[in-house]
Amino acid sequence: MLAFIGGSGLYKIEGLEIVEELKIKTPFGEPSAPILVARHGDKKVLFLARHGKNHQYPPHRVPYRANLWALKEAGAKAVVGINAVGGINKLLQPGDFVIVDQFLDFTKSRVNTFYEGAFSPSLEGEAKNLPQKLVKEKKVVHIDVSEPFCPVLRKELQNLLEEKGFRYHKRGTYVATEGPRLETPAEIKAFALLGGDVVGMTMVPEVVLAKELQMHYAGLCVVTNPAAGIASYRLTSEEVIQMMKQKEEQIKEIVLSLIENYDNLSWDCQCEESLSGAIV
Repeated sequence: MLAFIGGSGLYKIEGLEIVEELKIKTPFGEPSAPILVARHGDKKVLFLARHGKNHQYPPHRVPYRANLWALKEAGAKAVVGINAVGGINKLLQPGDFVIVDQFLDFTKSRVNTFYEGAFSPSLEGEAKNLPQKLVKEKKVVHIDVSEPFCPVLRKELQNLLEEKGFRYHKRGTYVATEGPRLETPAEIKAFALLGGDVVGMTMVPEVVLAKELQMHYAGLCVVTNPAAGIASYRLTSEEVIQMMKQKEEQIKEIVLSLIENYDNLSWDCQCEESLSGAIV
């Protein structure tokens, strides 16, 4: 099943009929919101508000592990994270879509793995899949992230954006910062020198955790504003929310088209083999 995680300014997707709310408890706590089971035509899809129904979770407090674990429990095989980002690359304009393919991680205080060895939580009952088995057995795991984002999902998003004529960039490096404060101009300058294209606060550890669960994950970013030092004005949260509202219709078109095409995707990627050779 396909799942979407909505970021700032995206707490639901018009055009989807909500048929059920799932409240799932995980060994890592409760997710940031109930998982919505929605229907589009004869297809079911999952949706989760990353920051909660009322945006009560700041970036450094989002229960990332609970979110991804709960989506896996609900039947998600593939996840698309939708993110508002600032533009570092000066070729990017507000309103552009970016299908990121790499990331730089500058977060500081987040647990970015399910597999903490002796410090893993106790898991009751029989393990139903390999990730559950590894947590239950308190294993240590080192996954390869040479290709962090699923190439199949990325290619499908590229095709959809191309067909619809929306302005987009087929690749980019996402810089993940801790937040909740915005970045300084000096930090943005440093990120640019390191090859960063966009900056945000939530895609890491989300993408890493999805890979640890052998899920397909892609990030669809919306550039809401130039980053600090590139913008010639004071940055505000209001402009982020405003831009996401402006892009609502286009995001809806992409989401509904991806749902319609999902069953036709051929998963000729290595995402589901992410734990192979990674277990100590």
